[in-house]
Amino acid sequence: MGTIIVLAIVLVMVYFAARSVIRNKKAGKCSGGCAGCSGSCTCGQREKSD
Repeated sequence: MGTIIVLAIVLVMVYFAARSVIRNKKAGKCSGGCAGCSGSCTCGQREKSD
């Protein structure tokens, strides 16, 4: 029973994390760390130019 509860909690956390990434991507925002991002040089500049 405990395994099912832990699995359910993990699945809910993964769902909300994925939803957050998808929403940020649709809004044109950065959705993660900038170190590994190919557009990291321009990511912060887009927000300042608005």
